[in-house]
Amino acid sequence: MKNKIQPINKERKLKEEDFIVSKTDPSGRITYTNRIFMQIAGYSEAELLGQQQNIIRHPDMPRAIFQLLWDTLKQGREFFGYVKNMSRDGSFYWVFANITPTLNPSGKLVGYYSVRRRPKEESVRLIEPIYAEMLAVEQRAGARQAIQASTQLLQAKLTDYGSDYEHFVLEI
Repeated sequence: MKNKIQPINKERKLKEEDFIVSKTDPSGRITYTNRIFMQIAGYSEAELLGQQQNIIRHPDMPRAIFQLLWDTLKQGREFFGYVKNMSRDGSFYWVFANITPTLNPSGKLVGYYSVRRRPKEESVRLIEPIYAEMLAVEQRAGARQAIQASTQLLQAKLTDYGSDYEHFVLEI
């Protein structure tokens, strides 16, 4: 299901006690979703199962963040990050995501487990302009150079903060 939804400027917010939980196979296809995920995203379980996790991707998210996410997971490490998602009606919601590779007893990757919670508003205020600048750089750079250009910008900003992405997002 290709996401052709037009974003609208309406924010949904998770409650403080809400946790979005999902599981995917190794290619990112949803194999499990909890009710909170279905409620905030506006999809039924049947509509989500088997779909790529990016069904909820908001166009305001820089591609470089998803490249960083996948690079981190492919190294067998868990990923922490702020993500702006889009609901079925075009509204948006921010999450603080923790995504962990799931291994079987012999150590083979069998999927990913993701828990997302409501982010601190001050953290979103800090990360949102960085993502907007990264997205602008990606658009100027063109499709082939977008991720590289955006990653360079992010690295420069993180160097100014004296941090890497994981530590930065965990600290803010």
